Amino acid sequence: MKVILNKDLNPLGEEGDVKEVAKGYARNFLFPRGIALPYNERTVRLFESRREEIERRKIQKRGSAAELKGKLESLSLSLSMPAGPNGKLYGAVTSQTVADELAKQGYQIERKRIELPAANIKSIGKYKITVKLYENAVAELALEVLGQEIKTEARKAPPSRPPRRGRDAGREQPAEAAEPTAAEPTAAEPTAAEPATAEPAAAPEPEAKVETAPSPELSDAGPDEG
Repeated sequence: MKVILNKDLNPLGEEGDVKEVAKGYARNFLFPRGIALPYNERTVRLFESRREEIERRKIQKRGSAAELKGKLESLSLSLSMPAGPNGKLYGAVTSQTVADELAKQGYQIERKRIELPAANIKSIGKYKITVKLYENAVAELALEVLGQEIKTEARKAPPSRPPRRGRDAGREQPAEAAEPTAAEPTAAEPTAAEPATAEPAAAPEPEAKVETAPSPELSDAGPDEG
């Protein structure tokens, strides 16, 4: 379908250009937004009457692009990105990354106009990027990608878990658990709640005495005399 552009649309074309586009693209996008008009005798006459006005605007755009080109090329862009010891970035620098950095410095540039040496940048270093401005005006910028070291903390050992109750109650406890602790008094040590009672010592059994019959006293005398 043939249309006439009513506004500049990168990368399709500029105001007043005649383009061939798909019918759905024209009816669903270009016509509702006033970006283009159908190509016919009426619209051709309309744009012929606006030809001088369109050319004046193009001259202004060329002047603005030349001024912007000088400002952009005087910039020195520097991006700090997380990187490993070998210089490889953990992420990547994209055209959107550069557009965001330019916006911080006051330059609103569409990411579609920014071209990197590759689809994206994945290593630290110095690069040349280009920005398409208007018609053949292109700005070349110097970009330096710096590595940002990421500090990692040593992992702490996880705390030991207490033994589970319930299903694990009947299981054998480790040998260390069998030893009495300060919180669990043994039977030999009285607790504060139950005072110790001293058991009387068993009395020693008396020794058995053996009684011996007195031995008859021997005398030199003979038997009693009658």
